Amino acid sequence: LSTILLRLWKWVRTFWFKNGLLTLSMLSVVAGCLLGFLLRTLELSELEKQYFSFPGELLMRMLKMLILPLITSSLMSGLATMDSKACGKMGVITITYYLWTTFIAVTVGIILVVIIHPGAAAQKDNYTVGKVVLSSADALLDLIRNMFPSNLVEASFQQYRTVLVPVVKSHGFPKVPGKPVNFIYFAPDDQNPEIHRPVFLELTPSPEMTYRTLAGTSNEMNVLGIVIFSATIGLLLGKMGERGAPLVNVCQCLNEAVMKIVSMAVWYFPFGIVFLIAGKILEMEDPTVIGQKLGLYAITVVAGLALHGIIILPLLFVIITKKNPFAFIQGILQALLIALATSSSSATLPITLKCLLENNGIDRRVARFVLPVGATINMDGTALYEAVAAIFIAQVNEYELDLGKIITISITASAASIGAAGIPQSGLATMVIVLTSVGLPTEDITLIIAVDWALDRLRTMTNVLGDALAAGIIAHICKKDF
Repeated sequence: LSTILLRLWKWVRTFWFKNGLLTLSMLSVVAGCLLGFLLRTLELSELEKQYFSFPGELLMRMLKMLILPLITSSLMSGLATMDSKACGKMGVITITYYLWTTFIAVTVGIILVVIIHPGAAAQKDNYTVGKVVLSSADALLDLIRNMFPSNLVEASFQQYRTVLVPVVKSHGFPKVPGKPVNFIYFAPDDQNPEIHRPVFLELTPSPEMTYRTLAGTSNEMNVLGIVIFSATIGLLLGKMGERGAPLVNVCQCLNEAVMKIVSMAVWYFPFGIVFLIAGKILEMEDPTVIGQKLGLYAITVVAGLALHGIIILPLLFVIITKKNPFAFIQGILQALLIALATSSSSATLPITLKCLLENNGIDRRVARFVLPVGATINMDGTALYEAVAAIFIAQVNEYELDLGKIITISITASAASIGAAGIPQSGLATMVIVLTSVGLPTEDITLIIAVDWALDRLRTMTNVLGDALAAGIIAHICKKDF
């Protein structure tokens, strides 16, 4: 009996050392869902929900704290220690692979939404929330501006974003006794209190309204600009040879220190995940009403993400590497759970890098390059979601889409996903580009907001999975160059 107990203890200890953190993370996801739905019955106040979600907020803050030093140090040190020819080859293969998988994801989404036709089961509300949105040209220009930040310090916590400011031109009608008078009030905008939105009362007739664009910012890290700058510095440091060695050593030391912080912080993650997921469930609307309106749409998106993430991407991995993709995926399950909890591919980046290096044995130089670039431009799940959402909105409005418009949606969804920052619900912002490209009403984005918080987590998992599998594929292709 003692021998059996000793063997059992050794097995439990071995299992705990290998899979203890992963097991805790999986249990925390389940516990967070159960706790969230249980607490919904108590009808907590907004302040109580905020206090309850505090441990989850700490998890997000910890992860975001590590993004900037990890991206800069990993890209600079990784590219500086690589041969310029090998680096160029790896860069071309990485970008090409990312573009192809994004296009495949969009195609899968379009095929499913056309076959299932979820718009037939959905109904528009009698009211719409009128909100002025940027044109696709302004959104595209913002993307290009963010590629070249004017201030690197500001890029660490802000992005450039064009804002629209209303200009009201009064008709100057004289006041007539017994007739209502035009009153125009300006109320602070919810997202940016410095900008005031007009509110009209008793308009007879409505005044003339125009909008002008102004330079603005959003409180989100400009990951794209930081990646481009860091990659450029890394390439130049490699060409400088011995003169650039001191800075390369600093970057390598910083990268190792950040990874040690990640190794310590991961033990807090299961605790934080419980409150992060439960807090989001407390904030969502009535799931019964949402299911009746958007159930078929959500099923379409989930089916597309599952088909792309479970079948297509692993199949590409098998064809190129001749290895078992699910054994590889098992090594990154911790990162996928963090992606599910945080809905941010950028915040998941430290965990993804740790999993690839420690569990899957990916070359450090490949992982340091492929993952930051992928977290910025490889958004397969977002591209699929935007294509499905655009066609869903067209179906709800009974808007006929010919082949040319479907091709336009596929191209703009692929391009817009590249501009989607790796932050929660960033796909809603870039959705404007896709809708305006085929003349769909941009205010109908409000139709899908109710389920976006949940779908955002699933598409983030797909994005992170795509980045990790890409690192494995590119490490296999380029292994002879190192």
